[in-house]
Amino acid sequence: MDLVIKAERVITAAGEVPRTIGVRAGEIVAIEPIDAELDGEQRVELDGSEVLLPGLVDTHVHVNDPGRGEWEGFATATRAAAAGGITTLVDMPLNSIPPTVDPASLDVKRKTADGKVYVDVGFWGGAVPGNLTQLRGLHDAGVFGFKCFLLHSGVDEFPPLHAGEVEEVMRELAGFGAQLIVHAEDSDAVAAAPTAHGERYRDFLSSRPRGAENVAIAQVIELARRTGARVHILHLSSSDALEMIASARRDGVRLTVETCPHYLNFVAEEIGDGATQFKCCPPIREAGNRERLWRGLADGIIDTIVSDHSPCTPELKRFDVGDFGIAWGGISSIQLGLPAVWTQARQRGFALTDVVRWMAEQPAAQVGMRRKGHIALGYDADFCVFAPDDAFVVDAARLQHRHPISAYHGRALAGVVRQTWLRGERLTGDEPRGRLLTRGSC
Repeated sequence: MDLVIKAERVITAAGEVPRTIGVRAGEIVAIEPIDAELDGEQRVELDGSEVLLPGLVDTHVHVNDPGRGEWEGFATATRAAAAGGITTLVDMPLNSIPPTVDPASLDVKRKTADGKVYVDVGFWGGAVPGNLTQLRGLHDAGVFGFKCFLLHSGVDEFPPLHAGEVEEVMRELAGFGAQLIVHAEDSDAVAAAPTAHGERYRDFLSSRPRGAENVAIAQVIELARRTGARVHILHLSSSDALEMIASARRDGVRLTVETCPHYLNFVAEEIGDGATQFKCCPPIREAGNRERLWRGLADGIIDTIVSDHSPCTPELKRFDVGDFGIAWGGISSIQLGLPAVWTQARQRGFALTDVVRWMAEQPAAQVGMRRKGHIALGYDADFCVFAPDDAFVVDAARLQHRHPISAYHGRALAGVVRQTWLRGERLTGDEPRGRLLTRGSC
Protein backbone atom coordinates (compact mmCIF):
# COMPACT_ATOMS: atom_id res chain seq x y z
CA MET A 1 0.00 0.00 0.00
CA ASP A 2 1.04 3.62 -0.48
CA LEU A 3 -0.84 4.62 2.66
CA VAL A 4 -2.36 2.78 5.62
CA ILE A 5 -4.61 4.62 8.08
CA LYS A 6 -5.74 3.05 11.36
CA ALA A 7 -8.59 4.71 13.23
CA GLU A 8 -10.87 3.72 16.07
CA ARG A 9 -13.61 5.81 14.50
CA VAL A 10 -14.24 5.66 10.74
CA ILE A 11 -17.50 6.70 9.05
CA THR A 12 -18.44 4.01 6.51
CA ALA A 13 -21.69 2.56 5.18
CA ALA A 14 -21.67 0.39 8.34
CA GLY A 15 -21.75 3.49 10.54
CA GLU A 16 -18.97 4.63 12.86
CA VAL A 17 -16.59 1.67 13.19
CA PRO A 18 -12.91 0.93 13.92
CA ARG A 19 -11.08 0.16 10.68
CA THR A 20 -7.75 -0.03 8.91
CA ILE A 21 -7.84 1.63 5.49
CA GLY A 22 -5.41 0.77 2.70
CA VAL A 23 -4.73 3.12 -0.21
CA ARG A 24 -2.93 2.45 -3.48
CA ALA A 25 -2.57 4.89 -6.39
CA GLY A 26 -5.03 7.31 -4.80
CA GLU A 27 -7.79 4.71 -4.41
CA ILE A 28 -9.19 2.90 -1.38
CA VAL A 29 -8.26 -0.75 -1.95
CA ALA A 30 -8.67 -2.25 1.53
CA ILE A 31 -11.04 -1.73 4.46
CA GLU A 32 -10.16 -4.17 7.23
CA PRO A 33 -10.69 -4.62 10.97
CA ILE A 34 -8.49 -2.30 12.96
CA ASP A 35 -6.20 -5.10 14.11
CA ALA A 36 -5.40 -6.09 10.51
CA GLU A 37 -1.76 -5.66 9.56
CA LEU A 38 -1.39 -4.02 6.16
CA ASP A 39 2.00 -3.09 4.78
CA GLY A 40 2.27 0.53 3.70
CA GLU A 41 4.95 2.99 2.71
CA GLN A 42 3.22 5.56 4.92
CA ARG A 43 1.32 4.67 8.07
CA VAL A 44 -1.00 7.00 9.99
CA GLU A 45 -2.67 6.13 13.29
CA LEU A 46 -5.41 8.44 14.52
CA ASP A 47 -6.02 8.85 18.21
CA GLY A 48 -9.35 8.26 19.90
CA SER A 49 -10.32 11.93 19.67
CA GLU A 50 -10.24 11.85 15.87
CA VAL A 51 -12.80 10.54 13.39
CA LEU A 52 -11.96 9.63 9.82
CA LEU A 53 -14.64 11.05 7.52
CA PRO A 54 -14.87 10.93 3.75
CA GLY A 55 -13.76 14.18 2.18
CA LEU A 56 -16.73 16.53 1.99
CA VAL A 57 -18.35 17.47 -1.31
CA ASP A 58 -19.56 21.07 -1.70
CA THR A 59 -21.70 21.49 -4.80
CA HIS A 60 -22.46 25.21 -4.37
CA VAL A 61 -19.42 27.50 -4.47
CA HIS A 62 -18.97 30.89 -6.14
CA VAL A 63 -15.27 31.16 -7.01
CA ASN A 64 -15.90 34.27 -9.18
CA ASP A 65 -12.90 33.63 -11.42
CA PRO A 66 -12.08 34.82 -14.09
CA GLY A 67 -13.30 38.38 -14.14
CA ARG A 68 -13.94 38.89 -10.42
CA GLY A 69 -10.89 37.15 -9.03
CA GLU A 70 -10.46 40.00 -6.56
CA TRP A 71 -13.62 38.68 -4.87
CA GLU A 72 -12.09 35.24 -4.31
CA GLY A 73 -10.30 33.14 -6.98
CA PHE A 74 -9.51 29.44 -7.39
CA ALA A 75 -6.37 29.37 -5.25
CA THR A 76 -7.89 30.91 -2.13
CA ALA A 77 -11.29 29.23 -2.46
CA THR A 78 -9.83 25.76 -2.82
CA ARG A 79 -7.22 26.28 -0.10
CA ALA A 80 -10.02 27.32 2.24
CA ALA A 81 -12.04 24.29 1.16
CA ALA A 82 -9.15 21.98 1.99
CA ALA A 83 -8.76 23.61 5.41
CA GLY A 84 -12.44 22.84 6.01
CA GLY A 85 -12.28 19.15 5.11
CA ILE A 86 -13.76 19.63 1.62
CA THR A 87 -11.98 17.64 -1.08
CA THR A 88 -14.37 18.28 -3.98
CA LEU A 89 -16.35 21.37 -4.98
CA VAL A 90 -18.47 22.42 -7.94
CA ASP A 91 -18.13 26.03 -9.08
CA MET A 92 -21.18 28.11 -9.97
CA PRO A 93 -21.46 29.60 -13.49
CA LEU A 94 -22.12 33.21 -12.53
CA ASN A 95 -20.11 36.08 -11.02
CA SER A 96 -17.25 35.13 -13.32
CA ILE A 97 -16.71 37.08 -16.54
CA PRO A 98 -17.58 35.49 -18.84
CA PRO A 99 -20.27 33.43 -17.12
CA THR A 100 -20.23 29.73 -17.96
CA VAL A 101 -23.05 29.72 -20.52
CA ASP A 102 -21.42 28.10 -23.56
CA PRO A 103 -18.53 25.72 -24.23
CA ALA A 104 -16.12 28.56 -25.02
CA SER A 105 -16.70 30.23 -21.63
CA LEU A 106 -16.28 26.87 -19.88
CA ASP A 107 -12.92 26.52 -21.60
CA VAL A 108 -11.91 29.98 -20.37
CA LYS A 109 -12.86 29.04 -16.81
CA ARG A 110 -11.00 25.73 -16.94
CA LYS A 111 -7.86 27.45 -18.24
CA THR A 112 -8.14 30.01 -15.43
CA ALA A 113 -8.41 27.25 -12.81
CA ASP A 114 -5.75 24.96 -14.24
CA GLY A 115 -2.81 24.54 -11.88
CA LYS A 116 -4.41 26.65 -9.14
CA VAL A 117 -6.77 24.22 -7.37
CA TYR A 118 -5.93 22.61 -4.03
CA VAL A 119 -8.96 20.30 -4.16
CA ASP A 120 -10.85 18.69 -7.04
CA VAL A 121 -13.12 21.13 -8.89
CA GLY A 122 -16.05 20.59 -11.24
CA PHE A 123 -18.22 23.16 -12.97
CA TRP A 124 -21.89 24.00 -13.38
CA GLY A 125 -23.20 25.43 -16.63
CA GLY A 126 -25.69 28.27 -16.79
CA ALA A 127 -29.13 28.52 -18.38
CA VAL A 128 -29.90 32.10 -19.41
CA PRO A 129 -32.13 33.71 -22.06
CA GLY A 130 -30.83 32.90 -25.53
CA ASN A 131 -28.46 30.01 -24.79
CA LEU A 132 -30.85 27.09 -25.21
CA THR A 133 -28.83 25.79 -28.15
CA GLN A 134 -25.61 25.86 -26.10
CA LEU A 135 -26.84 23.56 -23.33
CA ARG A 136 -26.12 20.25 -25.05
CA GLY A 137 -22.61 21.40 -25.95
CA LEU A 138 -21.93 22.35 -22.34
CA HIS A 139 -23.33 19.01 -21.18
CA ASP A 140 -21.09 17.14 -23.59
CA ALA A 141 -18.12 19.20 -22.34
CA GLY A 142 -18.68 17.77 -18.85
CA VAL A 143 -20.60 20.27 -16.71
CA PHE A 144 -22.55 18.71 -13.83
CA GLY A 145 -25.83 20.44 -14.66
CA PHE A 146 -27.28 23.89 -15.28
CA LYS A 147 -28.18 26.77 -13.00
CA CYS A 148 -30.91 29.34 -13.58
CA PHE A 149 -32.44 32.25 -11.71
CA LEU A 150 -36.08 33.26 -11.59
CA LEU A 151 -35.20 36.86 -10.67
CA HIS A 152 -32.21 39.17 -11.06
CA SER A 153 -29.08 37.24 -10.11
CA GLY A 154 -27.19 40.22 -8.73
CA VAL A 155 -24.99 40.53 -11.84
CA ASP A 156 -26.18 41.69 -15.24
CA GLU A 157 -24.15 39.09 -17.17
CA PHE A 158 -26.38 36.28 -15.88
CA PRO A 159 -30.02 37.28 -16.47
CA PRO A 160 -33.01 35.31 -15.20
CA LEU A 161 -35.41 33.07 -17.09
CA HIS A 162 -39.15 33.69 -17.22
CA ALA A 163 -41.56 30.78 -16.74
CA GLY A 164 -41.85 29.93 -20.42
CA GLU A 165 -38.07 29.85 -20.80
CA VAL A 166 -37.72 27.64 -17.73
CA GLU A 167 -40.10 25.13 -19.28
CA GLU A 168 -38.15 25.17 -22.55
CA VAL A 169 -34.90 24.59 -20.69
CA MET A 170 -36.39 21.75 -18.64
CA ARG A 171 -37.64 20.01 -21.78
CA GLU A 172 -34.24 20.42 -23.42
CA LEU A 173 -32.37 19.05 -20.41
CA ALA A 174 -34.80 16.18 -19.92
CA GLY A 175 -33.89 15.07 -23.44
CA PHE A 176 -30.34 14.22 -22.42
CA GLY A 177 -30.76 13.55 -18.70
CA ALA A 178 -29.20 16.72 -17.30
CA GLN A 179 -30.40 18.43 -14.14
CA LEU A 180 -31.53 22.02 -13.64
CA ILE A 181 -30.61 23.71 -10.37
CA VAL A 182 -32.80 26.69 -9.52
CA HIS A 183 -32.47 29.84 -7.45
CA ALA A 184 -36.13 29.84 -6.50
CA GLU A 185 -37.42 33.29 -5.60
CA ASP A 186 -40.27 34.78 -7.59
CA SER A 187 -39.43 38.11 -9.23
CA ASP A 188 -42.99 39.46 -9.06
CA ALA A 189 -43.30 38.63 -5.35
CA VAL A 190 -40.00 40.34 -4.59
CA ALA A 191 -40.96 43.36 -6.70
CA ALA A 192 -44.21 43.70 -4.73
CA ALA A 193 -42.43 43.49 -1.35
CA PRO A 194 -41.05 46.52 0.49
CA THR A 195 -37.77 47.76 -0.95
CA ALA A 196 -34.64 46.71 0.92
CA HIS A 197 -33.02 49.72 2.54
CA GLY A 198 -31.23 50.90 5.63
CA GLU A 199 -29.52 49.27 8.58
CA ARG A 200 -32.35 47.24 10.08
CA TYR A 201 -32.20 43.55 9.25
CA ARG A 202 -35.95 43.12 9.66
CA ASP A 203 -36.48 45.59 6.80
CA PHE A 204 -34.22 43.53 4.56
CA LEU A 205 -36.03 40.37 5.63
CA SER A 206 -39.34 41.93 4.61
CA SER A 207 -37.93 42.61 1.15
CA ARG A 208 -37.36 38.87 0.48
CA PRO A 209 -40.49 37.27 1.98
CA ARG A 210 -41.07 33.55 2.39
CA GLY A 211 -43.86 33.83 -0.12
CA ALA A 212 -41.37 34.68 -2.86
CA GLU A 213 -39.62 31.36 -2.26
CA ASN A 214 -42.83 29.40 -1.82
CA VAL A 215 -44.40 30.65 -5.05
CA ALA A 216 -41.23 30.02 -7.04
CA ILE A 217 -40.79 26.50 -5.67
CA ALA A 218 -44.42 25.67 -6.44
CA GLN A 219 -43.86 26.89 -10.00
CA VAL A 220 -40.67 24.84 -10.39
CA ILE A 221 -42.39 21.73 -9.07
CA GLU A 222 -45.24 22.10 -11.54
CA LEU A 223 -42.86 22.58 -14.47
CA ALA A 224 -40.79 19.58 -13.38
CA ARG A 225 -43.94 17.51 -13.13
CA ARG A 226 -45.00 18.61 -16.60
CA THR A 227 -41.64 18.05 -18.31
CA GLY A 228 -40.20 15.11 -16.38
CA ALA A 229 -36.98 17.03 -15.83
CA ARG A 230 -34.65 16.42 -12.91
CA VAL A 231 -34.61 19.56 -10.75
CA HIS A 232 -32.71 20.70 -7.67
CA ILE A 233 -33.81 23.56 -5.38
CA LEU A 234 -30.87 25.67 -4.23
CA HIS A 235 -30.32 27.11 -0.73
CA LEU A 236 -33.77 26.44 0.75
CA SER A 237 -34.50 29.12 3.32
CA SER A 238 -38.30 29.01 3.72
CA SER A 239 -39.45 26.02 5.77
CA ASP A 240 -42.98 26.66 4.48
CA ALA A 241 -42.00 24.86 1.28
CA LEU A 242 -41.13 21.55 2.94
CA GLU A 243 -44.63 20.10 2.79
CA MET A 244 -45.11 20.76 -0.92
CA ILE A 245 -41.63 19.39 -1.66
CA ALA A 246 -42.48 16.18 0.18
CA SER A 247 -45.83 15.97 -1.62
CA ALA A 248 -44.19 16.45 -5.03
CA ARG A 249 -41.75 13.64 -4.34
CA ARG A 250 -44.57 11.31 -3.36
CA ASP A 251 -46.07 12.12 -6.75
CA GLY A 252 -42.85 11.09 -8.47
CA VAL A 253 -41.44 14.54 -9.30
CA ARG A 254 -37.66 14.22 -9.66
CA LEU A 255 -36.69 16.80 -7.07
CA THR A 256 -33.78 17.26 -4.67
CA VAL A 257 -33.22 20.10 -2.20
CA GLU A 258 -30.30 21.71 -0.40
CA THR A 259 -29.92 24.14 2.47
CA CYS A 260 -26.87 25.92 3.87
CA PRO A 261 -25.02 26.17 7.20
CA HIS A 262 -26.04 29.80 7.70
CA TYR A 263 -29.75 28.94 7.61
CA LEU A 264 -29.13 26.22 10.19
CA ASN A 265 -27.02 28.40 12.52
CA PHE A 266 -28.18 31.99 12.51
CA VAL A 267 -31.59 33.50 13.23
CA ALA A 268 -33.03 36.82 12.15
CA GLU A 269 -33.82 37.88 15.71
CA GLU A 270 -30.10 37.98 16.57
CA ILE A 271 -28.75 39.88 13.55
CA GLY A 272 -27.84 43.40 14.55
CA ASP A 273 -28.35 46.65 12.71
CA GLY A 274 -25.83 47.19 9.93
CA ALA A 275 -24.43 43.64 10.18
CA THR A 276 -24.31 43.16 6.42
CA GLN A 277 -21.96 40.16 6.74
CA PHE A 278 -25.22 38.26 7.34
CA LYS A 279 -26.88 39.40 4.12
CA CYS A 280 -27.68 36.62 1.66
CA CYS A 281 -30.53 35.81 -0.71
CA PRO A 282 -32.81 34.15 0.17
CA PRO A 283 -32.32 35.54 3.66
CA ILE A 284 -31.66 34.05 7.07
CA ARG A 285 -35.09 33.77 8.70
CA GLU A 286 -36.55 33.44 12.19
CA ALA A 287 -35.67 30.90 14.91
CA GLY A 288 -38.81 28.82 14.37
CA ASN A 289 -38.03 28.59 10.67
CA ARG A 290 -34.51 27.34 11.49
CA GLU A 291 -35.89 24.54 13.66
CA ARG A 292 -38.27 23.43 10.91
CA LEU A 293 -35.35 23.25 8.47
CA TRP A 294 -33.60 20.92 10.90
CA ARG A 295 -36.78 18.84 10.99
CA GLY A 296 -36.73 18.78 7.18
CA LEU A 297 -33.24 17.28 7.33
CA ALA A 298 -34.31 14.72 9.91
CA ASP A 299 -37.28 13.72 7.76
CA GLY A 300 -35.17 13.39 4.62
CA ILE A 301 -36.99 16.18 2.76
CA ILE A 302 -33.80 18.25 2.56
CA ASP A 303 -31.06 16.16 0.94
CA THR A 304 -27.86 18.14 1.26
CA ILE A 305 -26.06 20.92 3.13
CA VAL A 306 -23.68 23.01 1.00
CA SER A 307 -21.96 26.31 1.59
CA ASP A 308 -23.25 28.74 -1.06
CA HIS A 309 -19.89 30.40 -0.44
CA SER A 310 -20.42 33.78 -2.10
CA PRO A 311 -17.66 36.23 -1.20
CA CYS A 312 -16.91 39.76 -2.36
CA THR A 313 -14.49 42.54 -1.56
CA PRO A 314 -14.95 44.24 1.83
CA GLU A 315 -16.07 47.44 0.11
CA LEU A 316 -19.06 45.71 -1.47
CA LYS A 317 -20.39 44.68 1.93
CA ARG A 318 -20.80 48.41 2.67
CA PHE A 319 -19.74 48.26 6.29
CA ASP A 320 -19.21 52.03 6.00
CA VAL A 321 -22.99 52.63 5.97
CA GLY A 322 -24.38 49.23 7.01
CA ASP A 323 -27.13 49.43 4.40
CA PHE A 324 -28.67 46.03 3.63
CA GLY A 325 -30.26 47.42 0.51
CA ILE A 326 -26.99 48.12 -1.29
CA ALA A 327 -24.57 45.61 0.27
CA TRP A 328 -23.60 42.52 -1.72
CA GLY A 329 -25.59 39.48 -0.66
CA GLY A 330 -23.43 36.47 0.11
CA ILE A 331 -21.83 34.65 3.03
CA SER A 332 -18.22 33.44 3.04
CA SER A 333 -18.18 30.11 4.81
CA ILE A 334 -16.55 27.34 2.80
CA GLN A 335 -13.88 26.67 5.43
CA LEU A 336 -16.38 26.57 8.30
CA GLY A 337 -19.27 24.45 7.05
CA LEU A 338 -18.39 21.23 8.87
CA PRO A 339 -17.91 22.68 12.38
CA ALA A 340 -20.83 25.08 11.88
CA VAL A 341 -23.19 22.23 11.01
CA TRP A 342 -21.77 19.85 13.64
CA THR A 343 -22.15 22.50 16.37
CA GLN A 344 -25.88 22.72 15.73
CA ALA A 345 -26.44 19.08 14.77
CA ARG A 346 -25.00 17.60 17.96
CA GLN A 347 -27.24 19.86 20.05
CA ARG A 348 -30.25 18.30 18.35
CA GLY A 349 -29.19 14.70 18.79
CA PHE A 350 -27.77 14.05 15.32
CA ALA A 351 -24.64 11.96 14.78
CA LEU A 352 -21.59 12.45 12.59
CA THR A 353 -23.03 9.81 10.27
CA ASP A 354 -25.92 12.20 9.60
CA VAL A 355 -23.56 15.08 8.87
CA VAL A 356 -21.54 12.92 6.47
CA ARG A 357 -24.73 11.90 4.69
CA TRP A 358 -25.77 15.54 4.21
CA MET A 359 -22.33 16.97 3.37
CA ALA A 360 -20.52 14.16 1.52
CA GLU A 361 -22.61 11.18 0.44
CA GLN A 362 -25.72 12.92 -0.88
CA PRO A 363 -24.03 15.92 -2.54
CA ALA A 364 -21.85 13.45 -4.46
CA ALA A 365 -24.91 11.43 -5.42
CA GLN A 366 -26.82 14.52 -6.54
CA VAL A 367 -24.19 15.38 -9.14
CA GLY A 368 -23.46 11.79 -10.16
CA MET A 369 -19.99 11.45 -8.62
CA ARG A 370 -19.33 7.71 -8.25
CA ARG A 371 -15.92 7.87 -6.55
CA LYS A 372 -16.55 10.64 -4.03
CA GLY A 373 -18.40 11.03 -0.76
CA HIS A 374 -17.82 7.58 0.81
CA ILE A 375 -15.08 5.62 2.50
CA ALA A 376 -15.60 2.50 0.42
CA LEU A 377 -13.64 0.16 -1.82
CA GLY A 378 -12.88 1.66 -5.22
CA TYR A 379 -13.52 5.24 -4.10
CA ASP A 380 -10.97 8.04 -4.17
CA ALA A 381 -8.91 8.15 -0.99
CA ASP A 382 -10.33 11.52 0.04
CA PHE A 383 -10.45 11.91 3.82
CA CYS A 384 -11.15 14.48 6.51
CA VAL A 385 -9.65 13.89 9.96
CA PHE A 386 -12.09 15.57 12.33
CA ALA A 387 -11.88 16.11 16.08
CA PRO A 388 -15.56 16.50 17.00
CA ASP A 389 -15.02 17.34 20.68
CA ASP A 390 -12.46 20.09 20.11
CA ALA A 391 -13.68 23.68 19.89
CA PHE A 392 -12.46 27.04 18.65
CA VAL A 393 -13.55 30.64 18.25
CA VAL A 394 -13.67 31.85 14.66
CA ASP A 395 -11.18 34.57 13.78
CA ALA A 396 -11.98 35.79 10.27
CA ALA A 397 -8.42 37.06 9.81
CA ARG A 398 -7.08 33.50 10.15
CA LEU A 399 -9.33 31.92 7.53
CA GLN A 400 -7.98 30.94 4.12
CA HIS A 401 -10.63 32.93 2.21
CA ARG A 402 -9.28 35.87 0.24
CA HIS A 403 -10.95 38.47 2.48
CA PRO A 404 -11.29 38.46 6.29
CA ILE A 405 -15.08 38.67 6.31
CA SER A 406 -17.24 36.08 8.01
CA ALA A 407 -20.66 35.99 9.61
CA TYR A 408 -19.11 33.43 11.99
CA HIS A 409 -16.40 35.80 13.29
CA GLY A 410 -16.23 35.59 17.09
CA ARG A 411 -18.52 32.55 17.22
CA ALA A 412 -17.53 29.44 19.17
CA LEU A 413 -17.80 26.28 17.07
CA ALA A 414 -17.43 22.61 17.96
CA GLY A 415 -15.18 20.35 15.95
CA VAL A 416 -11.79 20.96 14.35
CA VAL A 417 -10.54 19.70 10.98
CA ARG A 418 -7.05 18.39 11.72
CA GLN A 419 -6.11 16.89 8.37
CA THR A 420 -7.45 16.67 4.81
CA TRP A 421 -6.31 14.03 2.32
CA LEU A 422 -6.92 14.04 -1.43
CA ARG A 423 -6.41 10.76 -3.26
CA GLY A 424 -4.10 9.52 -0.53
CA GLU A 425 -1.97 12.66 -0.25
CA ARG A 426 -2.21 15.00 2.69
CA LEU A 427 -3.12 18.57 1.75
CA THR A 428 -0.86 21.11 3.43
CA GLY A 429 -1.73 24.18 1.38
CA ASP A 430 1.74 24.41 -0.14
CA GLU A 431 0.99 22.75 -3.47
CA PRO A 432 -2.19 22.73 -5.61
CA ARG A 433 -2.88 18.98 -5.99
CA GLY A 434 -6.48 19.20 -7.20
CA ARG A 435 -7.85 18.11 -10.56
CA LEU A 436 -10.44 19.65 -12.84
CA LEU A 437 -13.38 17.25 -13.02
CA THR A 438 -15.87 16.49 -15.74
CA ARG A 439 -19.18 14.72 -15.31
CA GLY A 440 -18.62 10.97 -15.43
CA SER A 441 -14.90 11.18 -14.67
CA CYS A 442 -15.28 10.95 -10.91
